[in-house]
Amino acid sequence: MKVLVTGGLGFIGSHTVVELQNKGFEVVIIDDCSNSDESVLEGIEAITGKKPLFEKLDLKERQKVEDFFARHQDVEGVIHFAASKAVGESVEKPLLYYENNIGTLVYILKELCKKNKASFIFSSSCTVYGQADKMPITEDAPVKVAESPYGNTKQMGEEIIADTCKVTPYLNAIALRYFNPMGAHPSAEIGELPKGVPQNLVPFITQTGIGLRKELSVFGDDYPTPDGTCIRDYIYVVDLAKAHVVALERLLNGNNDSNYEVFNVGTGKGSSVLEAIKSFEKVSGKKLNYKIVDRRPGDITTAYADTTKANEVLGWKAEYTLEEAMNYAWIWEQKIRD
Repeated sequence: MKVLVTGGLGFIGSHTVVELQNKGFEVVIIDDCSNSDESVLEGIEAITGKKPLFEKLDLKERQKVEDFFARHQDVEGVIHFAASKAVGESVEKPLLYYENNIGTLVYILKELCKKNKASFIFSSSCTVYGQADKMPITEDAPVKVAESPYGNTKQMGEEIIADTCKVTPYLNAIALRYFNPMGAHPSAEIGELPKGVPQNLVPFITQTGIGLRKELSVFGDDYPTPDGTCIRDYIYVVDLAKAHVVALERLLNGNNDSNYEVFNVGTGKGSSVLEAIKSFEKVSGKKLNYKIVDRRPGDITTAYADTTKANEVLGWKAEYTLEEAMNYAWIWEQKIRD
């Protein structure tokens, strides 16, 4: 069974390709390599023994998207990761984000609507909840006004898919709202490879730990949390990748309750920024150089998932701890610097 993974050379995409190939799926990747590298294909092959099909393609070019689907008419499922994802950059370049994150989604859905049956997994985010009123966050929590154009593209993306599913009964879709992915594959063949300055906490921690960055800035220690720093739900990337495979199989096997469903994907446990730093110090044996600076605009205080629905309905559960995930992130960091 052939599955298209857009953005399949990226951090979460590459780990999902590994899990799909391990389950026997034939995978074709589309990636424009704007925030990834073709060398990731070698890592996937080293882990699974098979190199996935790959097309370097910009999904903003509608004709090329149409041509791709004309050539790959046997694609039965699509997992859509390809998107710009830096919150700060989205504030500075909103039109880039709307074009890249919304336009490409529309082009793919148009092609899927031409099929008599299609399964679609959307890479969404807990940013749709903003600062939720209650913890842990359930799927029924209200979607708040987005804090950034990036967050808005995730909200709009979900609405576009839901509206399309209402009038397209043979299109089945699941939006996975993930919390904070981190770590690297246990083989250290693939991991997080940010271009330029990392936007996520964990690669910034590991890059500081190895000496690539002078120090880590902790944005605020006066939040209403036990240690004053923001709390997030850090999920190991392999656990997250497996959730995509389980969600896709749910649709392919016809086990979904409706043709558009939403699931939180997290651990159900919140950890503060300082706890993440302590976790790194424990697994690495290094003291991390960090300093407390002013709060960052747009940061919410606390976000962690209620995973009951994913556990019971989807049949998926996160298995790895923060410490285990941090250890794999550190092993990966050391390998790429060597």
